[in-house]
Amino acid sequence: MTQIHSGSGPTALRILLGSQLRKLRENRGISREEAGKWIRASESKISRMERGRVGFKERDVSDLLTLYGVEDEATRNQIMDLVNRANEPGWWYRYNDLLPSWFQAYVGLEEAASRIRTYEVQFVPGLLQTKEYARAVIMAGARPEEIARRVQMRLERQLILERENPPMLWAVIDEAALRRPIGGADVMRGQLRHLIEMMERPNITIQIVPFSSGGHAAEGGAFSILRFADPELPDIVYVEQLASALYLDKPEELDRYTEVMERLCAVSTTPSETVDMLHRLMAEL
Repeated sequence: MTQIHSGSGPTALRILLGSQLRKLRENRGISREEAGKWIRASESKISRMERGRVGFKERDVSDLLTLYGVEDEATRNQIMDLVNRANEPGWWYRYNDLLPSWFQAYVGLEEAASRIRTYEVQFVPGLLQTKEYARAVIMAGARPEEIARRVQMRLERQLILERENPPMLWAVIDEAALRRPIGGADVMRGQLRHLIEMMERPNITIQIVPFSSGGHAAEGGAFSILRFADPELPDIVYVEQLASALYLDKPEELDRYTEVMERLCAVSTTPSETVDMLHRLMAEL
């Protein structure tokens, strides 16, 4: 059994549980099709379970452990305890009516991440937005009755930066996002000042891709790379689209996006240059 990191949220725990079930199945030389038949389900359901994309029924997991030859009671109890923890709703559950399912997964992974590297083109990253800036962004695309709850949800996401062991956040922001007058001059001035203050924290690094850098490696748009303390969890690249999102974890995909991120950092401002640039942008408002 893999040691489970105490800070893992339910989304990460589902991925860990699925990984362990996959290893148990493969060690016994059992196919997904055979496992699916054993629990009166399909091969595709076993695949979704092993990828952590669905919740787990206790009966299904118990039956699979029997099929996989897991007889030790202590081991079975540990896995079944993990099932219960993985099925617990996250704090974002009460916002289910606002969050599409593809974004709920990201919020759960973000909560469990030990390092978050993000590149943004149009807006300041959500974890670094002020309440006023967030409201201005959300007002552009939400129904009036939803705005207050959406803003509150975004602020609750930011609480991961306030916890005892916060993740390392490394944000690369295109200059265009900082020049776009979201909410007007006063809101933008407050947002830029907030970025300067956040950079005083040892776990936060902010770089800016200046217009002077010309074309760069990330012309395709924004993305994030998440890393986790649990060694069983692979890095995950998150790419948001108009009405869906991609979650990439294949080594070749990770390598490609990591290389792009490194190239972005190389053409961006250093942290001290970032502070100077933010002050200049404030003065121009």
